[in-house]
Amino acid sequence: MNHSENLKMGEKGAWLSIFAYITLAIIKLYIATIGDSAALYADGLNNITDVIASVAVLIGLKISRKPPDKDHRYGHYRAETVAALFAAFIMMFIGVQVIYDTLKSMAAAEASQPSMLTAWTALGSAVVMLFVYRYNAKLAKRIESSSLNAAAQDNRSDALVSIGAFIGICGAQFGLFWLDPLAGMVVGIIICKTAWDIFKDATHTLTDGFDEEQLEMIKKSIIKVPEVIEVVDVKGRVHGNQALIEITILVDPTLNVAESHRITERIENYLFKKHRITHAHIHIEPYGGK
Repeated sequence: MNHSENLKMGEKGAWLSIFAYITLAIIKLYIATIGDSAALYADGLNNITDVIASVAVLIGLKISRKPPDKDHRYGHYRAETVAALFAAFIMMFIGVQVIYDTLKSMAAAEASQPSMLTAWTALGSAVVMLFVYRYNAKLAKRIESSSLNAAAQDNRSDALVSIGAFIGICGAQFGLFWLDPLAGMVVGIIICKTAWDIFKDATHTLTDGFDEEQLEMIKKSIIKVPEVIEVVDVKGRVHGNQALIEITILVDPTLNVAESHRITERIENYLFKKHRITHAHIHIEPYGGK
């Protein structure tokens, strides 16, 4: 299966998340309104931000499937990252709004006892999102999609948020009225934390950041090739879920072009089998040369 087909499969996970989030957001906001639960209402707003994030992932996956053109010689794989960055700003805005509204409610001492219907709604939502998480996590691992894996982790955090809302609402049943709005504020903080993590990862990728430990592992792998005398430099950048690696090696200066080319092919095949790297630019220099 090629990279384009993998991206197309990843769209199924994005669509599943979108459908689940829209359905749950509508149910939560309605029941939170009639059941008077700040925690469940905040959880519903959280799901709206998740719809935006999932749509961004879906759009990114679709754009990423476009073939290279004259303006994008490396393809459009970074569209996923740009979309994730956009989603992070939207999520941060709504997260701050949830925290502000909850603090205002707590300052006004608006105590209420939410209906237990809101608690069971939150718990049911957690169960649904755990199923969505398991599906997306398995699919992301199978197609090696970093963006879908991020969406899966968001699915899991949403399940945890709903469990927190359930605990807050149950606490309010025993007279701990402050626990429900407190749970709502925690939800807002989690939204902001998730937005920050997405923003940090996206900007790291867009500024050509790369995992130093992975580069060191790649370097150790290359030096195992018998004809490689020395690895001078290894650089990496990420395009979508693809790593683009640039390598400079030193070899025997008496080798001809055909022999040098065979070395690069062996390195490319080894990097693909060992590290799943599909694109490596290998520059060969003579050992001891000027």
